Amino acid sequence: MDSIYKALAEELKKSNYTVVMTGAGMSTESGIADFRSRDGIWKKYDPMKVATVNALENDYDNLHGFYSMRDEARIQRKPHKGHHILAEWEDKELISSIITQNVDNFHHQAGSRNVFEIHGSIDKFRCKDCGEPSDRESFLGKEPCPECGGKIRPGIVLFGEPLPEKELYGALEEVKKAELVIIIGTSLTVYPAASIHSNTDGRIIYINDEYDGHKKFDMVIEGKVGEILLEVDKFL
Repeated sequence: MDSIYKALAEELKKSNYTVVMTGAGMSTESGIADFRSRDGIWKKYDPMKVATVNALENDYDNLHGFYSMRDEARIQRKPHKGHHILAEWEDKELISSIITQNVDNFHHQAGSRNVFEIHGSIDKFRCKDCGEPSDRESFLGKEPCPECGGKIRPGIVLFGEPLPEKELYGALEEVKKAELVIIIGTSLTVYPAASIHSNTDGRIIYINDEYDGHKKFDMVIEGKVGEILLEVDKFL
């Protein structure tokens, strides 16, 4: 396997602009459950009942309970070695940005700076009615918005909502500039995030625990994300 790790390291060295895209598989090694695997979150919870605009408007208690649970699970975890390696690669100017579908804020916690959170962040909160920024304590305590009395919501993208325009536009612009796109830990089944990488004219490398062969890439590496990034780092 050393040859493929070395090959990816060489790709990183020669690329003048590299963008990394991460999905749920990036965080499973930190103990954060993914959504669509055999043991994923959506096997235990109906997303239409806990993660939609309709739930926010008409079943707030159910949505609140679900995201309170997810928030509690997140704060008990921390970024793994793979997150930290990506932050180090940004410091060394080997990568230019990270586009993530994850809402756990782990890339920021690990030290990455140029991060596009296209599905929002569970670490941010706001009033669902007036949009006034809020905080975790107010959300967990079901405190009303001090500005308008509205309910506080997590700053993630719910089913039925568009992706945040600023983050999505920024992500697309990054990919268009990229000579190399490295996709990590995503099955590329959730749109529009699954199609962002197609906007590059550069080379595309896919890293994931599993590869179904349905999409073609310039290089594919199967295995644990953190272990793969650690091995590649040895050649940099």
